[in-house]
Amino acid sequence: MASVPKLLLLLLLFWSCHSLVAHVGGDRSYRVLSLDSLKSDAVCSEPKVPLSGAATVPLHHRHGPCSPLTTKKMPTLEEMLRRDQLRAAYIQRKFSGGDGKGGAGDVQQSDATVPTTLGTSLNTLEYLITVGIGSPAVTQTVLIDTGSDVSWVQCKPCSQCHSQANPLFDPSSSSTYYPFSCSSAATCAQLGQEGNGCSSSQCQYIVTYGDGSSTTGTYSSDTLALGSNTVRNFQFGCSHVESGFDDQTDGLMGLGGGAQSLVSQTAGTFGRAFSYCLPPTPSSSGFLTLGAGTSGFVKTPMLRSSQVPTFYGARLQTIRVGGRQLIIPTSAFSAGAIMDSGTVITRLPRTAYSALSSAFKAGMKQYPRAPPSGILDTCFDFSGQSSVTIPSVALVFSGGAVVNLDANGIILGSCLAFAGNSDDGSLGIIGNVQQRTFEVLYDVGGGAVGFRAGAC
Repeated sequence: MASVPKLLLLLLLFWSCHSLVAHVGGDRSYRVLSLDSLKSDAVCSEPKVPLSGAATVPLHHRHGPCSPLTTKKMPTLEEMLRRDQLRAAYIQRKFSGGDGKGGAGDVQQSDATVPTTLGTSLNTLEYLITVGIGSPAVTQTVLIDTGSDVSWVQCKPCSQCHSQANPLFDPSSSSTYYPFSCSSAATCAQLGQEGNGCSSSQCQYIVTYGDGSSTTGTYSSDTLALGSNTVRNFQFGCSHVESGFDDQTDGLMGLGGGAQSLVSQTAGTFGRAFSYCLPPTPSSSGFLTLGAGTSGFVKTPMLRSSQVPTFYGARLQTIRVGGRQLIIPTSAFSAGAIMDSGTVITRLPRTAYSALSSAFKAGMKQYPRAPPSGILDTCFDFSGQSSVTIPSVALVFSGGAVVNLDANGIILGSCLAFAGNSDDGSLGIIGNVQQRTFEVLYDVGGGAVGFRAGAC
């Protein structure tokens, strides 16, 4: 890692000396998990209203009863884990330098926001919002992803598109639609490798994802409606050709750190902080907030990579199980970690995961062991049980942020919802299962990631 500038050094000293050692969600040694909560209910539960925020929209699990999609069939656990592994491996390759990008050691406390060429597997994305595009506004249901920058929706005419719940967006019916011409050099150039040349003198984009799926079309701008708020001249991809998609969503909303993301584009209006709350179960709802308030959170410094600026990182320092801190060498976490809304299962360094698994099994002796399920190898037999008592698990981040996970963020199916990397040198990923029920704050301007318990 390059030498740290004086300003960053002062920030690091501030975090180490002035941070609050807070315990999000209490500090109980054990938690009771109702096994009924692991099943999808047929009734939609309304979201809680966030404490503050300039623009807030409800957020739903795409397979739950709150989802506006007509098909809500949940994939099997095995299929979900298979897709999740594709996404995690693809992200880790980006940081490992295997594709010529920066290594994991490049994740540092900084504020770089330049275009990215990262695309990840869309099939793992689970959470969606409803927005309006155009004048008059056309309802579109889109997945959210902190691992993507370029937003897009399917547009008419579409020579190769998947079926979707809402009508295709028709640019010719919007009075505010504007396709960027190839003479808009700065706008087209910022797409970088996601630029796809010109067609009929219009700027084209292409995004290819880690699972081989892709979208291509015209890079454009139009009015975006977020709840009662309006964003003018929002830049997005108008997709005309796609391959590899099999869901009913209308597109994707990129929440990454690159210049094309929703967060970066609206920074002048809402500020450089956003948050979301992922609900504990598919039958409940959460929210996405732009212009989020930054008080009332347990915070840790935000880490960024100058080579892969899409992602928001944080430094995990240790783990507590049943209220006791595990003995894990500090060096085990040296590769850093990123927060990701699209990865399902948290990936830990091998040494850290081994310690977590051993301690968790020691606290679960009352339940018979069960065979592994895909990448999940710490599993139990809960037959005949309506609820189970499990050890608490807390993630301890730099700056003193102690995040006690919700019971629904510890167990997936009948297994510990963590997986180990092959070694300690691979990037860690904090997945969406562990983020459940927390309002997760991305204070890009303030350089912090925050957590507020019980927000949804």
